[in-house]
Amino acid sequence: MNFRLQYALALAVAFGVAMLLTFERPPVVTDQTGYRGTGMDEIRTARAVAALKANNVVPPAQDPAAPGGPLATTEYKNIQVLNNLTVDQFNRVMVSITEWVAPDQGCGYCHAEGEELSSDKLYTKVVARRMLQMTRQVNASWQNHVATTGVTCFTCHRGQPIPEQGVWFASNRPHAANAGNPMGQNDPVAAVGFTSLPVDPMLAYLTSIGSSRVVAASPYPGTDTAGIRQTENTYGLMINMSDGLGVNCTFCHNSRAFSAWDQSTPQRTVAYHGLQMVRDLNMHYLMPLQTTWPANRLGPTGDAPKVTCAVCHQGANKPLLGANMLKDNPELAGPAPPR
Repeated sequence: MNFRLQYALALAVAFGVAMLLTFERPPVVTDQTGYRGTGMDEIRTARAVAALKANNVVPPAQDPAAPGGPLATTEYKNIQVLNNLTVDQFNRVMVSITEWVAPDQGCGYCHAEGEELSSDKLYTKVVARRMLQMTRQVNASWQNHVATTGVTCFTCHRGQPIPEQGVWFASNRPHAANAGNPMGQNDPVAAVGFTSLPVDPMLAYLTSIGSSRVVAASPYPGTDTAGIRQTENTYGLMINMSDGLGVNCTFCHNSRAFSAWDQSTPQRTVAYHGLQMVRDLNMHYLMPLQTTWPANRLGPTGDAPKVTCAVCHQGANKPLLGANMLKDNPELAGPAPPR
């Protein structure tokens, strides 16, 4: 009897803990995003909303630069990106970047002590220059995703040299006997929401140009060209995007016809362009820096850090809850750098 009682108590405790960890406390707020009866709802709790707001506080902008004055290229050496800015505009950007990316490290994070400011001795300066090019590229060429809100360094970094969310590397996770398989299923990782899907769907879709569509356009034999493995990779990518934006599937898709574009929300088109943008950033800006990063900044397989949607969104369907930092930092608006 004592053993049965202890066993029952243990089960009750386990059930209670599971309830606490998997159920949200009221009150809840529901936003209907689609036609009634389709189950297209976004559900949030007051606690989650408060945490999201606390994580998306925008720092005050630096005082605007005085109009006019000489170009920075006439006063400073080795300016390769911000060469259309005046001295005051250039210095304003440098102060802002220090605050956004390395407030604790200061200017010394990119500029080597004892060297001229024009020196490229530190790899961090070389990377920062490329990131400035990337930021301008996003603001000038990807307005079909970022619109006029744009991005700044703070959108991703939030006061940290390395963004806390969204950075990923190719996986080299070992597979234990009878736990998972060579395809990566049943090996739970946060990247796919701890589901039994492949652990690294990003490699297939965020580092090369390819289609993630897996639903056949016709019911006839021979029209379904996607296999189970591609389907699982696509679902893993969708879970990764959903988690990064803090939304469920119906934020973009109609639950009665997930593949139908004409029954999807407008956000699906925005997300489509975002997916193309992330590929562009990984392929043309981050992956080519592989030889620039020191070994300790590379992944377990030696690859360069890459990004997902979460690096900007960090759990919000609009980065920084839609705050427009670009209007206060027009120096980062462009022009877009050449390929």
